Amino acid sequence: MAGRHLKEIFKAFHARDELAFRRAGMEIIEEERAKHHNALARDLQKLLVAGGGPIDSSATLIVPPPPKDREGEWDLGEVKEPERMLEDLILDPALVQTLDGLVEEVRQWPQLDAASIPRRQRLLLEGPPGCGKTTAAEALAAELGRPFLLVRLDAVVSSYLGETASNLRRILDYADQAPFVVLFDEFDALGRSRDDHAEHGEMKRVVTAFLQMTDRYRGPSLLIAATNHSGLLDHALWRRFDEVLTFRKPTVHELRRLLRLRLKRVPHSGLDIERYAGRLKDLPHAAAEKLVTDARRHALLRDSDTVESDDLDAVLANVTSRPW
Repeated sequence: MAGRHLKEIFKAFHARDELAFRRAGMEIIEEERAKHHNALARDLQKLLVAGGGPIDSSATLIVPPPPKDREGEWDLGEVKEPERMLEDLILDPALVQTLDGLVEEVRQWPQLDAASIPRRQRLLLEGPPGCGKTTAAEALAAELGRPFLLVRLDAVVSSYLGETASNLRRILDYADQAPFVVLFDEFDALGRSRDDHAEHGEMKRVVTAFLQMTDRYRGPSLLIAATNHSGLLDHALWRRFDEVLTFRKPTVHELRRLLRLRLKRVPHSGLDIERYAGRLKDLPHAAAEKLVTDARRHALLRDSDTVESDDLDAVLANVTSRPW
């Protein structure tokens, strides 16, 4: 055990900083794993997680920095302060009801644990790009008052043999240290079918490792995977998720509501919302978001704080013609 780990543990104990204590403990566990002291590492991790008890998510969390790859060059994730709430989303009512139910359920995880009822802790969000999957995950974090951990798959997926699985383990070990909402965005890059002949053996082993790790995970964080290409996922992954939520493109009515919602705090005049919603038909939520953002930029560049029809008309063709 490195002397610096001992110093960190004693400092954390003196400061009553539970998260710093857990982080130092996880570093020791990782070091023992690297030495192939797997039994010791497993026992230490059980003691660390079991001894921590539930963390009060309403308290102010001192979140340690996210883990890095083995070389220490790249952060494996990015911790963000969530900004959107569920009320800021325009989604299918049944989907919103499910998300609301999940928020209430996560808050009552201790009661479920006490009754030996399995948590819904692993979610899969699937659907076309730009239809609110990432924003919904962020909104869940905001509703729960939790930090939002966006996993950087470009850093997690390594060209070195065995490193991708090690990086995934670091992410899940980090998720043990505090109650995060963890998002594996563009998950198909990681969970591609093992029957895909284009995938080499290493990535097939990664899928297997991910299945094993998520099956064993019992930490305080909510794990979410999002994909635009659900057909590419390994079949075994589907049953590992406790809930699969399908996102679809908005109807014209939902686009109209979304435009009004995004323009609510923006000075505007003379806008035919019905017409613009019709022009966005069959496009994702992100198209409506971009239309409002681009129109605001256009208004500002002509020295006006008020968005008018000319601003929307000036940017509409670019929004509707681009690939989504």
